[in-house]
Amino acid sequence: MKTAALTFFILSVIMLFGTLKYLVELKRPGVYPPKQVIKKRAAGLAGFACICLLVALMLSYFS
Repeated sequence: MKTAALTFFILSVIMLFGTLKYLVELKRPGVYPPKQVIKKRAAGLAGFACICLLVALMLSYFS
């Protein structure tokens, strides 16, 4: 159980780094994917990271 919780923690951190990358790209002018697409990707990654973090916290709490 601890390895599953650790895996979800690592996965959530990776997704949060991806979200930060997209948020930094939003500040740059002239990026190729339109800003609406970048916002959707950042929101999707942030949501997935939150879900993974909640699952990891639940697994670490109950085990």
